[in-house]
Amino acid sequence: MADIRNNFVGIKSPNPFWLASAPPTDKAYNVIRAFQAGWGGVVWKTLGEEGPPVVNVNGPRYGAIWGADRRLLGLNNIELITDRELQTNLREIKQVKQDWPDRAVVVSLMVPCVEESWKAILPVVEETGADGIELNFGCPHGMSERGMGSAVGQVPEYIEMVVRWCKANTRMPVITKLTPNITDIRKPARAAHAGGTDAVSLINTINSITGVDLDSFAPQPTIDGKGSHGGYCGPAVKPIAMNMVAEIARDAETRGLPISGIGGITTWRDAAEFMALGAGNVQVCTAAMTYGFKIVQEMIAGLENWMDEKGHASLADIVGRATPNVTDWQYLNLNYVAKARIDQDACIKCGRCHIACEDTSHQAITNMVNGARHFEVIEAECVGCNLCVNVCPVEGCITMEPLAVGAMDERTGKPVSPIYANWTTHPNNPMAKAAAE
Repeated sequence: MADIRNNFVGIKSPNPFWLASAPPTDKAYNVIRAFQAGWGGVVWKTLGEEGPPVVNVNGPRYGAIWGADRRLLGLNNIELITDRELQTNLREIKQVKQDWPDRAVVVSLMVPCVEESWKAILPVVEETGADGIELNFGCPHGMSERGMGSAVGQVPEYIEMVVRWCKANTRMPVITKLTPNITDIRKPARAAHAGGTDAVSLINTINSITGVDLDSFAPQPTIDGKGSHGGYCGPAVKPIAMNMVAEIARDAETRGLPISGIGGITTWRDAAEFMALGAGNVQVCTAAMTYGFKIVQEMIAGLENWMDEKGHASLADIVGRATPNVTDWQYLNLNYVAKARIDQDACIKCGRCHIACEDTSHQAITNMVNGARHFEVIEAECVGCNLCVNVCPVEGCITMEPLAVGAMDERTGKPVSPIYANWTTHPNNPMAKAAAE
């Protein structure tokens, strides 16, 4: 059977599935139950500095986006960091680590952007025996207004500075959690790397308002007639998170920097995709909140079964395997040609492919042939965009078939070329022409 044991920056766990810093990791009771269910590690909900704890709202904290079947696609939250006493959290962390030595226990931290504040909290966390710390530079609401969270994560110079403080004042591995609320994720990752971080984790939540009550005209969730922006997470953010993970994994300055992938991971397949793009392990939050801690058992079994089926002996066989295949648009092969094919036996004649194609400028799918309802691809018009595949309600009914080298592309009237060519060499590219001259 495949070996899914994980060693992330020296932090060992029996599998790569960690619970992310969030409500499910706010107390020992939850963490113990998570470990009993099979989670390989946790990142304890973010701790603040000594003193009066933060105050959370005493009302609705979540907004949601649902699919047509009421399945939760996105979750917005306005909850802050832990509102429990620092010493209470520290005692529980120490006890949990003693009782579960084979599980990863990482502590998320957020204190003011002052060196003395970090110097004060690092030793007391280290004394618990925790395996590492995660610097919360991502929280987009509540704490950011106080100069913490994403207020730090959006300024690369601050990231590098705080990471250097932490590396100088603790033996524990430092994981820097990045905010997605930024134009170029590579810049904060580079700053964390320059500061000496052992790893980065991403993404934290995305700044959002998920809905407006059209009776009260207040954003949701609503607190006494008012609402606030919050952090968006769940399956809907997965594509954004994977792109950002890949950007860091393939960047020349951060290539090789360990990454803990976060963002909409709900199944073993989601986890495998993150790891294929360069994540060394994954963190989960919304799925555990939605379906309960035991969802990890399906993740573990699914990952092991897939790895066995494909012949992957360990996680090292899959981590980063897809990264070399991520490229910029300008390097895509413009001589590659594919056409849509409709399986007439599987087609239920709903017409969605025709409508999508007809109203998206291509007009490459029939709806009537010889007076009968019939949907077929007109190859002379098909640009191979695959929109029809994505709107078809029957899985596998429409497929994309590459044309063989030398085959005639009826749309262009030219044979498919065996030569790789991209935009940098295309005659329509003015930069290419300038270079040739």
